[in-house]
Amino acid sequence: MGWLGERAEQRSHPRALWPDARTVICLGVNYGPAFNPLENIEQKQKGNISVYARNRDYHEVVKGMLKHLAQFVVAQAPGEVKVFVDTAPVMEKPLAAAAGLGWQGKHTNLVSRSFGSWLFLGEIYTTLEIPADPPGRDHCGSCTRCLQACPTDAFTAPYRLDATKCISYLTIEHQGPIPVPLRRAIGNRIYGCDDCLAVCPWNRFAKVSKHLKLIAREDLQGPLLADLATLDDSAFRGRFAGSPIKRIGRGRFIRNVAIAIGNSGRPELLPVAQRLAADSDPVVAEAGRWSAEMLAS
Repeated sequence: MGWLGERAEQRSHPRALWPDARTVICLGVNYGPAFNPLENIEQKQKGNISVYARNRDYHEVVKGMLKHLAQFVVAQAPGEVKVFVDTAPVMEKPLAAAAGLGWQGKHTNLVSRSFGSWLFLGEIYTTLEIPADPPGRDHCGSCTRCLQACPTDAFTAPYRLDATKCISYLTIEHQGPIPVPLRRAIGNRIYGCDDCLAVCPWNRFAKVSKHLKLIAREDLQGPLLADLATLDDSAFRGRFAGSPIKRIGRGRFIRNVAIAIGNSGRPELLPVAQRLAADSDPVVAEAGRWSAEMLAS
């Protein structure tokens, strides 16, 4: 997580990133699922993939939308624009809250009264002076469902997250072996985690996404761990072409699969774990050995 500190100054204010910026246009794209995001959690022979990663990489999908809108903006008035979708040191959630899209919930993510917790965020920085909308107001009240739902107790307090304990961080950004004390709590979550988002009461107002590239692919709804464990590098890249999962590479992904197998409680998966224990990637092999020990005990 060192990159947070390294670019803290640029993150502190939009003009620290682009001195000519005068306005930030914030946008949200709904990716609300048509299914219960937690429905796979108890199906231990399957892997659970975060809702946002079950189809195309949202960075590219949303950036394409923003570029079209940015072109429209500069066609109406002379000015310069830059577009960002989680690709630069931009404080997306505070900016979105300041722009009135919603508020940062106790799980630290944006919550919308219209779309619940299911919004991708993007920004258009521009040199144009545009009047600001009123900021969003916090509507979390006394609810703490998101804090209680976290499998690894990653929330140190409301609105405060220890990212190094967050399953999304551990399964996506963390590059080495996942700390052993946290492995059991990961369960079958092989890419990201939706628990704190999924339990938010404001999701009762959420709408199913109409963006075809964001609707879940059938083969990523609940893939069998045994099948995923057979993927070599070429097969991994082929299966996840165009997906955000491809970014973490085969090693980290199969490491996650191995841990999920160890948590499955399925003795028939022991030979799969043993094969992973002999993998050429040392991080995968270590996770495979742990998995085999869990299933054999």
